[in-house]
Amino acid sequence: MPGVVLAPDGRPRCPWALAGLPTDRRYLDYHDEEWGRPLHGDIPLFERLCLEAFQSGLSWFTVLRKRPAFRAAFAGFDPAVVAAYGDEDVARLLADPGIIRNGAKVRAVISNARALRDLQERGRTLDELVWSHAPATARSRPDDTMAVPATTPESAALSRELRGVGFRFVGPTTAYALMQACGLVDDHLAGCVIGADVTARRAYPR
Repeated sequence: MPGVVLAPDGRPRCPWALAGLPTDRRYLDYHDEEWGRPLHGDIPLFERLCLEAFQSGLSWFTVLRKRPAFRAAFAGFDPAVVAAYGDEDVARLLADPGIIRNGAKVRAVISNARALRDLQERGRTLDELVWSHAPATARSRPDDTMAVPATTPESAALSRELRGVGFRFVGPTTAYALMQACGLVDDHLAGCVIGADVTARRAYPR
C-alpha cells in the first residue's frame, strides 16, 4: 500500500505527484501548488468541475497537459460566454485536437454553464453551493493511497444537489474529486510535505 515517496528534492510527497518526472513537472507543480488548497470563486470552481468531468475514465495527467487548450476553447470557462454556445461552437470544439473531443462531455460543459447562469440568476453561487458540502470536521490525513475514499456521504450529497439544479457529469466520484482538488477535504497523505492547511475550510455554513 503506497504511502509517501521521496521526490527528487528529497522531500516526501504523495506518490502520484511524481508521475511524469524527471522530464515533466506538471503533476508535481499541480500537487504542490494547487491540489488540496482551498479554492473559491464561481469561474475557478466551474473550470475545475468541468475538467474533473473530462477526466472521468482518463488520466488527470491528460487533462492537465490539455488545460491551456481547454481554457482557450471554453473562453476561460466564463459561464456567461459558454452558456451562449450553440451548434457551431460544438462543432468547433469537437474539431479541436487540443482538447478531449468527447461530444457528451463538451455538451455537458455548455449545459452546466447554463445551469450556473440560472443558479446565479436565482441569487446563489456555485461557490456557496459547493462549499456548503465541506465536511464539518476535518478527518485525519490518510496514511496511504488505499485509505483514500472514492466517494463520501458529503460527495454524494453534493452530487445530488448539483444534479438537482441542472448540472451533468457530476456523479459522487467526480464530486469527491472536485472536493479533493478544491480543498474541501485534505487527502494529501500523512507525511506529505505539502499537506494542505485544514483550518477554516468551511467558508459557509450548511
